[in-house]
Amino acid sequence: MPEPSPTSSKRRGRLFRFGAAFVVLSAVAGYLVVQYVTGGTAGPGCRVVSGDDDGAVYEFTPEQAVNAATISAVGTDRGLPERAVTIALATALQESGLRNIEHGDRDSLGLFQQRPSQGWGTEKQIMDPTYAAGIFYEHLVKVSGYTKLPLTVAAQRVQRSGYPEAYAKHEPDATLLAAALTGRAAATLTCEGRPAAAATAGPDAVRTALVRDFGRDALQEAGAEVSGSGGGSGTKAASTPAPGVTAESSGRTVTVPVPSATGDSAGRSSEERGWQLAHWAVANSSALHIARVAYAGREWTAGSTDSQWRTTGARSDGGAERAAADSVRIVTAQ
Repeated sequence: MPEPSPTSSKRRGRLFRFGAAFVVLSAVAGYLVVQYVTGGTAGPGCRVVSGDDDGAVYEFTPEQAVNAATISAVGTDRGLPERAVTIALATALQESGLRNIEHGDRDSLGLFQQRPSQGWGTEKQIMDPTYAAGIFYEHLVKVSGYTKLPLTVAAQRVQRSGYPEAYAKHEPDATLLAAALTGRAAATLTCEGRPAAAATAGPDAVRTALVRDFGRDALQEAGAEVSGSGGGSGTKAASTPAPGVTAESSGRTVTVPVPSATGDSAGRSSEERGWQLAHWAVANSSALHIARVAYAGREWTAGSTDSQWRTTGARSDGGAERAAADSVRIVTAQ
C-alpha cells in the first residue's frame, strides 16, 4: 500500500484548519447577530401566543417585554383602542426592535427613534419610555381616521420614515402583543421570569413601576390615592407607592384591585383590565424579581419548565374564580 505523500498530508491539514476557522467565525457571527437583535440582553425569553387558537406565536426578550408593556399601558391609560397600541408596538419593533437605544440615524433616539432636533422632546425625555410612548400617541391621534388606515400608513404619518413600507411586516407580532398586553387575550403572555443581574427587587419596586406605567388616574380608579402630579406629553404620576396597592402580611405580595367598571372610553371590561395588569406583571418579572402572578383563577410561576398559566383551586360553582377576579396578586421573590 503506497505511503501518503507529504503534499497530500499538508493539503488535508490546511483544509482542516480552514474548516475549524470557518466554524469559529460562524459561531462568533451568530453570537454577534443575537447580541444585536436582543440588544445584548442575555437570559430567558418571553412568549405570547394567539388567543384564537390559530398557532401564531411571538417570542421576545425580557427587555422587549418591559418596553412593550409600558407602551401598552400608556396607550390604555389614555383610553385609546387596541388598534392604537398595535400601531405603536409595530412602529417600535421597526424603529428599535423594542429596545430603548441611545443611538440611531442622525440624532434619533429611543424606542421610536424620535429626534430632539425635530421637536420630539429633549434627549432625556425621549429616553424615558413612558414619555416616548405618550408623545407618539399624541401625534397618532391627530391622524384622521387612523384606526381605519392600513397600519403602515398610520405609522408613517407619525414617523415620516424613509422606509414607509417597513412597518407592515411587524403587524402580526404587534397584533399578538397588543391583544395580550391590553388584556383582551387572557393568559396568553408568559416569561421564564428568572431575575436579571441588575434587576430591581421587592414590593416597593413593583408599586413604583405600576405608577410609572399606569399613572395616577388609572390607579385611583382601582381605589388608590397617589401623590404627585401627572399629565403633559406622556408624563406619569410621581413614583410614589400607591396606598390602594397594598402589601400583604407576607411582605412580598402586592395586591392590585381591579375595578368593577373601568370607565374606559375604549370600552374595555373589568376582566380585560385585570389581564392587562397580570400580563404587565409577567412582562416585568425578570426586571422586578416577580416570582408569581395570580388572577381570575389562573396562576403563572417564574422558572417553571413550560411557563404556562395554570388553573388554581377554583370551586366548581366558579365562586373562587369570581373572587380572584377582583384583584391581581403579584408575589415578589424577595
